[in-house]
Amino acid sequence: MESSTIALIIIGAMMVLYVTELIPLATTSLLGCLALAAFGVIPFGDAFKGFGNDIVFLIIGMIVVGEALFETGAASLIGNRIISVVGSNERAFLAASIVVIIPISAFMSNTATVAMMLPITASAVTASKGRLKKKDTYMVIAIMSIVAGGLTLVSSTPQLIAQGLLLEGGYKPIGFFELSYVGVPIFLLCVAYVMTFGHSLKKKIFNFPEVEDETQGAPPADEGTKTRTRKDILRMCMASAILVYCIVGFITGLWTLGIVAMTGAVLCIVTGCISQKKVFENMSWSTVVIMGCSFGIASGLEQSGAGKLIAHGMIGLLGDHITPWLFCAALSLVAVIITNLMSSTATAALLIPIAAFAALELDYSVRAAVISVAIASNLGFSTPIATPPLTMTLAGGYRFMDYVKFGGIFNILAYILLVAMIPLIINL
Repeated sequence: MESSTIALIIIGAMMVLYVTELIPLATTSLLGCLALAAFGVIPFGDAFKGFGNDIVFLIIGMIVVGEALFETGAASLIGNRIISVVGSNERAFLAASIVVIIPISAFMSNTATVAMMLPITASAVTASKGRLKKKDTYMVIAIMSIVAGGLTLVSSTPQLIAQGLLLEGGYKPIGFFELSYVGVPIFLLCVAYVMTFGHSLKKKIFNFPEVEDETQGAPPADEGTKTRTRKDILRMCMASAILVYCIVGFITGLWTLGIVAMTGAVLCIVTGCISQKKVFENMSWSTVVIMGCSFGIASGLEQSGAGKLIAHGMIGLLGDHITPWLFCAALSLVAVIITNLMSSTATAALLIPIAAFAALELDYSVRAAVISVAIASNLGFSTPIATPPLTMTLAGGYRFMDYVKFGGIFNILAYILLVAMIPLIINL
């Protein structure tokens, strides 16, 4: 049996286990990587190389920084301040979050944005005394951050991959704000969705008990009357300073995101903001395992040829006599499907060259095909393995089907809007 067929069978089995949750999601991810290696689809080292990926260390580091913010009371202070300004109305809180999310995700990294926002959100949830809930805010913030990551040329990797191919091929490059013509309408659709229809929908879908975390975001029982000592204030200032360092490091790009986050995590322990024991106790190991394994799954799809098989098969179904609009719509559909199974970076790296080749064969606009795939590669909202920001929200207690139901509906709406705007892309 060919490796591509084996890979498709393994991925299919994993999707069944993800949806049914017969075993924990992290265990399913591990089994999938083990199966890819055991059946010779990819080498064992490639199956688990994701655990050395920079994004995994970004997640680990920011979890530690977030825990330190809670441990010292700094996050509670920030959360209380947000609540004092916007109140504990859920829509008002999300509106305030948008103000923070847009400039950071558009110019930095949606993964780093979510890593910084979740601890603050958890603290605001605590300060609201039950009026705000993690399950009603975590996934929404992640989705908005992902969409905001499609507003500029530098805000997400797929755009940069597309730019590199266009420059190498001698085509007109993508302007810094050119993608905003499509990105802004999709972001406005996202805001409309989460503030209206999605607001009531999530109340029905997220019907599980609110996740209680005794260590994260829970202020001491006597915090209202407690007088902080000089040592308490110093630790709080240190934790806040480390968070600022991380933000500055993410923006300036002095080091990789993982190095910045892990340096911040080490500083939190060294300065006494949090103990190493609590770091290991409170670490979201499920999130780390799922994220690390997602890179192995992507490698399996890529190295076995299963990803190309899926892409070529879907494009081949359309035949050679399709319109440029339908051609770009089909490419975008393939990208949206695959990006929910592997990272947007891997999806773009896999499909953008295929899109360019197919456009040349059909004598269509290479630039339009490449840009369509780049935008569609960022539209992954239907699974917790689609992108790191969504993986991190597993801490909110979501089940796999929660992402399919809530994120999946927006995924369809965003794809329909993208298809409607393809004529604009063709003429960019």
